[in-house]
Amino acid sequence: MLTRILQASAQVALPGSRQFSSTTRVLGRAVVYAQNGDPTKVLRVISYPDLPAPEPSSLNIKFLLSPINPADINVIEGVYPSKPTKSNNLTQDGLGSKSEPVFVAGNEGLAQVTAVGAGVSNLSVGDWVIMTKQQAGTWATDRNVKAEDVLKVPDAESLTEAQAATLTVNPPTAYNMLTNFVDLKPGDWVIQNGANSAVGQAVIQIAAARGLNTINLVRERPDFEVLESKLKEIGATHVLTYNQLSDKAVRERIKTWTGGKPIRLGLNCVGGEYTTAMAKLLGSNAHLVSYGAMAKQPLSIPISLFIFKDLTCHGFWQSRWYIKKPAAEREQLMKNLVSLMKEKKLDTPEHEIVTVSAEEGNEEASRRVQQLMQAMTEGRYGKKVLLKIEDN
Repeated sequence: MLTRILQASAQVALPGSRQFSSTTRVLGRAVVYAQNGDPTKVLRVISYPDLPAPEPSSLNIKFLLSPINPADINVIEGVYPSKPTKSNNLTQDGLGSKSEPVFVAGNEGLAQVTAVGAGVSNLSVGDWVIMTKQQAGTWATDRNVKAEDVLKVPDAESLTEAQAATLTVNPPTAYNMLTNFVDLKPGDWVIQNGANSAVGQAVIQIAAARGLNTINLVRERPDFEVLESKLKEIGATHVLTYNQLSDKAVRERIKTWTGGKPIRLGLNCVGGEYTTAMAKLLGSNAHLVSYGAMAKQPLSIPISLFIFKDLTCHGFWQSRWYIKKPAAEREQLMKNLVSLMKEKKLDTPEHEIVTVSAEEGNEEASRRVQQLMQAMTEGRYGKKVLLKIEDN
């Protein structure tokens, strides 16, 4: 349930040098949609009035930054398996009311605790938290959430807002895929496609921190050398285009790079013929892990790889991991990732903060959000987008 509490101006000390400023506000805002469809058409920005203080075992939180991930667009379209729940108590009438319930968009986000309900002992006003409940609706100014549905950011004073905001989807996906399928040792090789994606960049950095070598595949592009340089700067061992895999000389070059050592893990977020070509480079008893299908084409693996190389194929979905794992394991994962960030071995990909300004009316803000969705679906955003919504 989204919430807004009017509070007198106050300063509450945060960990380290941060401070939380709580001031009187008029209305909360959220990006919502009444039915699934084209994000450029169905998304709206609405305002909602003050709601009651948190009930026992719940919190009021204010979102600081909320990433926009490709899966968020799929959820809005209605083609993603993780489904949000409609809200019908945001307003008395119109969108967000009992007569016109809406979905609040967004799955990932960094928030700050603004009020604590009775019975909550592990969180305090000013703490940074991230969502553990899937499809919680993070493209908003404020929410009222159950305490069990958030996790306190460990060592928050060591992180930037962007680092903390992107903790729950891409870096965990990369970390778990590098950890859960093959017992990799320093010097081992990993190959991946979609290497310039947010997950791909996290794979590169985490692998480098562990002393693993990576072969990273990307689409053909005019500025390939620029991208290659960027990926190598964050730890990539080698970078190739998908088209280069059809060149026998390149395949021989890969054998030289690895010194004949088998590539034991392949990570796939593309599908189609490019993944087939990548799979053929894997060694005996290797594992191919698929976590996406950007090409929207079937995954086709030659039977020979199963018979003669004993290839094992897996699917991985970070949302399922969160559902299956106990709180202690989720907390430990976050601690591991934060530790890498503190050691400057893992950082967010290049990103841009897009602000829905308090100066914009809801109609204007709705148009801006729709235009942003248009740019993202057309691939015109080369950076990761972090959404910041201001009250109005």
